[in-house]
Amino acid sequence: MEHRMVQALEKAFGWSGAEELGTSFVRGHVDDPTLVSRMMTPNRLLDIVMRRSLSRPQLRCFRQGEEVHPAVYFTDSVSPRGQSISMVNMRSLGSLLRDGATLILDQANVFDPTMEVACRALQWWSRERVQVNVYLTTNDAAGFPLHWDDHDVLIVQLAGEKDWEVRGTSRAAPMYRDADPNTTPSEDIVWSGTMMPGDVMHIPRGHWHQATRADNGPGKSLHVTFGITKRTGASWLTWLADWSREQEVFRHNLDRSNGASHDALTASAVRLAGERSPSDFLAAYEQETAPARHLPYLGIFGPLDSVVCTTQFPPRVHRNGETVDVVTSGKKLTFTAEALPSLRLLLSGRPVHLDRAVSVMGTEPAEVASILVEEEICATLTSELSSGYTGLVTNALS
Repeated sequence: MEHRMVQALEKAFGWSGAEELGTSFVRGHVDDPTLVSRMMTPNRLLDIVMRRSLSRPQLRCFRQGEEVHPAVYFTDSVSPRGQSISMVNMRSLGSLLRDGATLILDQANVFDPTMEVACRALQWWSRERVQVNVYLTTNDAAGFPLHWDDHDVLIVQLAGEKDWEVRGTSRAAPMYRDADPNTTPSEDIVWSGTMMPGDVMHIPRGHWHQATRADNGPGKSLHVTFGITKRTGASWLTWLADWSREQEVFRHNLDRSNGASHDALTASAVRLAGERSPSDFLAAYEQETAPARHLPYLGIFGPLDSVVCTTQFPPRVHRNGETVDVVTSGKKLTFTAEALPSLRLLLSGRPVHLDRAVSVMGTEPAEVASILVEEEICATLTSELSSGYTGLVTNALS
C-alpha cells in the first residue's frame, strides 16, 4: 500500500523504509500543505466528538496542566423512552477551549476513516501495531509535564504552532512493564523549538518530552501522534511461554527437592527457544493477528462492487506450483495458480472497483473478491471507508 503521508514522512526524515524507526530522534517537514490539512482539521475533530458517545479515557480535556473532570463537559442525553447516553456537551467544551484547554482523542483511527487508513498504511509499512491520538490545544494552554512513552511516536503538526522540548533517555529501552520505574528525566536536551504546520518529528521510545502553548497567546495547535509499539525480546519470551504449555514437562508443578527436574526444564526451555526463533515469532505475529474491524458484507444490500484489503499486516502470498497460498489473519487459503494476478490486485491494500477489474482481467477478480470478503480478508468499500483513501491512496487499477 502506497500512502501519501507515509511517503511524505519517509522523505521528510530521509528514510528509505521503516528500518530507522526507533533508532534516533529526527525532525523534518512535509512540503505539501494540502496533504497536511487532508489528514485532520480542528473542526473535523470537534465534529467527531459531537456525533459520538465517548467517555474518559478515550476523550480527555486538560486545563492549566490538570485534567478537567468529565462532569464539566459531559452530559447525559435522555431519549423519549428514558434511555441515557453519555454525550459531550459541546457548549461546555467550547467554553473550555475558548479559555484555553487541550482536548485529546485517543485511537482516532476507530472513529475516522482517514485516520483508520493512515494507521493501516503505517502498519503495513512498519509491520507493527499503530494507533493515532489527536491533540487540539487552544490559546495559551499548558501541556503535559516531562514524560516518556513506552512506544515510538511519529508526530505530525497539522495546524497552528506548539512549543516542544525533547530530551534523551535516562534508561536504555524502557518498557511499560519494567524492572525500573524510570522516573528521573534526562538532562540532555536533544531539541527544543516550535512545531509549525507540516513539521514532523520522530521520538523513539524512552525519550523524555513535553509540549505546550503556554505564553503563546491567542491561537491553536492541532497535531496527531502515531504510536508504534514494536515487539521486544520480552515479547518473544512471552510467546515462548505460551508454546511451552504444549509440552508436558512445563505443565508439571515445580519440585523444590528434585534438581534433576529443574535440569530437564532448563534443557527443554533451551530446546524450545531453538525451535521457535525470534524470526518465527515476528512472522507468526503478523500472520495470526485477527482482522481489523470492518463492515460485514450482506448480499441483500446489493452486489459486491468495490473492495479493499483490511488485514492488519500485508498478507503473505506464496505460489506452490499449481496453487497459491494466502496466509493472513490466522487463516491459510489455497487458490489455483490462475488466481495469482487477481490476488496481487485485491491484496495490494489499495481500493479495487470490480467492474473495472473485470473489464481488464475478466471475471476472475470478482470471483476471488467474493471469497476474500467472505473470509474477512477484504471488506466492501463503502463511501465512508472510501473517503479515507481518496487523495491519499491510489486505486489499484490506476
